[in-house]
Amino acid sequence: MLKKRQPLFRVLSHSSEETVSCGMLLAAQLKQGDFVAMYGDLGAGKTAFVRGVASVIAPEYAVSSPTYTIVNEYGDDDKKLCHFDMYRIDSEDDLESIGFYDYTDCIIIAEWSEKIPFALPNTYYTVSIEKVSETERLITIEKLSE
Repeated sequence: MLKKRQPLFRVLSHSSEETVSCGMLLAAQLKQGDFVAMYGDLGAGKTAFVRGVASVIAPEYAVSSPTYTIVNEYGDDDKKLCHFDMYRIDSEDDLESIGFYDYTDCIIIAEWSEKIPFALPNTYYTVSIEKVSETERLITIEKLSE
């Protein structure tokens, strides 16, 4: 089934700090159970964006990339952010083995979501970050639903 796209905003970020601010804008709209699929090349600013989301949801935590741990959790039971890095995930079995489907009580942000198209929910946000230059990033945020 074709997804309905609802554009939320498109921003040209000129710095890491502006990318963090874009994450803060999205965080204000997120609630427990929401899924954010992130797309962008290595070094595009995905973790900086997540740092912005986390600064609203769980400001007392320092955000780092979950490259080797696969998932980092920030926050508490009232509002929790689960930050996944899907770069090393190749199959649904891989997702099962890391307990991905058990994460239902948090906001999920998944970097490298192009690796898990089979696991994306019916409704979710997309964040695409394109490198325009060494310092500029084009950030596009949409909500997709059936």
